[in-house]
Amino acid sequence: MESPKTALLHGPHGARDDVPAQRAAHFPLIRLDHVSRTHDETGIPVRALDDVSLEIARGEFAAIMGPSGSGTSTLMNIIACLDRPTSGTYRFEGHDLGRASDDIRTRLRGELFGFVFEHFRLLPRLSAPEQVELPLVHHIPAHRRARAVAVLRDLGLGDRMDCTPAELSGGEQQRVAIARALVAAPSVLFADEPTGALDPATSHEVMELLTRLAREQGITVILVTHDAAVAAYADRILRMRDGRIVEDTGRREPASA
Repeated sequence: MESPKTALLHGPHGARDDVPAQRAAHFPLIRLDHVSRTHDETGIPVRALDDVSLEIARGEFAAIMGPSGSGTSTLMNIIACLDRPTSGTYRFEGHDLGRASDDIRTRLRGELFGFVFEHFRLLPRLSAPEQVELPLVHHIPAHRRARAVAVLRDLGLGDRMDCTPAELSGGEQQRVAIARALVAAPSVLFADEPTGALDPATSHEVMELLTRLAREQGITVILVTHDAAVAAYADRILRMRDGRIVEDTGRREPASA
């Protein structure tokens, strides 16, 4: 069924609702139809995405792979509302996010989407709970610390609450970053090379954690990686070249409108 948080997409300031609420449950969580993205910052148009159609189901773990310049980051940015399609349609739970207001897209990134990066982006002077509660400051003013502590404990960091980043290992820092991404209970977790700064053993621990989150909590995970061993943890792998998806190990044909 449709997430309660996507109620913010209804009304005069949200995306135009093309889908009646009673039909929302029949649509995939994420659907791209013939999406292209062209950049022309140098005066020469470059098509970063070229006619991409894609569906991702709720709770699915999808890895996106491809060489530099293949469109992997652009595809993630479109889905995460960090960029807009030049053409085509991007729908989230049936709502057209390509036409949503900047305010709605910002709120979605804060309330429905979580982000994990290669470099952990932790603030050097803050303790682990202080790091994790940051996403809650504006839209969940009460009980922030309790929620942050609960997520950290769930990720195995119950004995590291007083530590700053300098006192944590690389794997522990990434767990804090994952906890920060999860504390607002997102529907989708975007992970951009989350193991790029980690050794193989720690990478395995982080990927086992992401796999558990997708399986036990029903979080949709979208991962960009150049590492085939990391991508192998996903339910499906999307391989890209020249702005197109050239292989999809779990392809789903777009549902009928």
